Amino acid sequence: MRLAEGSESLPHDIGERLKAARAQAVAKRKVVSAQVAEAVSYSGGEAALQFGSEDGGWWNRIASFLPLLALIAGLIAITVLQDEVRIREVAEVDAELLTNELPPAAFTDPGFAQYVRANQAH
Repeated sequence: MRLAEGSESLPHDIGERLKAARAQAVAKRKVVSAQVAEAVSYSGGEAALQFGSEDGGWWNRIASFLPLLALIAGLIAITVLQDEVRIREVAEVDAELLTNELPPAAFTDPGFAQYVRANQAH
């Protein structure tokens, strides 16, 4: 609509060229829309993209779930490894506490775990 309003003040030959260009653009859009409509099938209100033929349909479905399974396996592995590291750190601190003679006030000191780790390095 705004294109039509602005084209009134243009010379006739330029207006005709713009009209022809608009018609070509609309025709190209209709071709692209038809191609997209062929690639998408509608069934029961749902749309599904279809990539070529149905050859290897099960393999394609299995392959589409592999990245998700790899992500889940990776997250589980990270969780297990982090838990093991935490357990080892707590066990080292507990072993240090049980093997050394310390005053009871040392157990309530917030920096005591850091002190134990620093002494283990020596």
